[in-house]
Amino acid sequence: MLRFDQYVRPKTTREAYDLLQQNRLATVIGGMMWLRLSDRTIPVGIDISGCGLDKIEETEDSFVIGAMVTLGQLEHHEGFRQMTRSVFTNGVHDIIGTQFRNLATVGGSAYARMGFSDIVTSLLPLDTYVEFTGAGTMRFADFVNGGAARDVLERIVVKKHDYRASFQCLRNSATDFSTLNACAALWDGQWHLAVGARPKKAKFLEGEDLGLPARFSPEELDAACQRARDLNYGTDRRASAAYRAELAEVLSRRAILEAAAQQDVATEIRLAAEAAKPKGVSA
Repeated sequence: MLRFDQYVRPKTTREAYDLLQQNRLATVIGGMMWLRLSDRTIPVGIDISGCGLDKIEETEDSFVIGAMVTLGQLEHHEGFRQMTRSVFTNGVHDIIGTQFRNLATVGGSAYARMGFSDIVTSLLPLDTYVEFTGAGTMRFADFVNGGAARDVLERIVVKKHDYRASFQCLRNSATDFSTLNACAALWDGQWHLAVGARPKKAKFLEGEDLGLPARFSPEELDAACQRARDLNYGTDRRASAAYRAELAEVLSRRAILEAAAQQDVATEIRLAAEAAKPKGVSA
């Protein structure tokens, strides 16, 4: 059973951050969907639900997602879904169930960086940043690689681009954790690829590490998928390391090819509007 010696609900993230620094055993409470399963006593539980971090805001160049926004909220946000080619929606719609996704938070999932996370994999290839009370703003990829220990995550910021993107995964059953997942995104003329559920935390490839030009040849695609295959994989009850390496090559190829085949967003909106018009109605 999970117990708290002291429960605190601060009104600001600065207050939450100060409490976190004062006690090295203090724990920030987000959605608490995984934390509640633990059997331990936490000296100080810091509930940040009163800090106003439960909104999705669209600015001229970004979507700003509060850390307490639920997976369900972001999953069904039409503007975000459309811009990002549904990679987040596709990444979360099989996670346990609707009730769970309406309680689990984006910030909690992103901050935990759990190896099985579909959320981390779906956000990594996008132009994503995280804002912390203490450490400030950093690329999400840098945070996943180990930045900002013992801090309060305030927001996830996804920059607007004309994304071509695709999320792919394999599950043993519809609501199981992914055996392996992959997400590819093309923006600003460069490909970005994340491979997760290795079962270690997601690995991110871009630039020379991926070696895939915007317009690629079959040989260049083969080489990029081989780089995904060559990542370090582990064995657990869902799959062996060798099987995951095979999957990584296949899912990465599917994600890249599906993303590459997409039209620009403006064209897709126009074509969808034209298809929805009754026959015989002119513009």
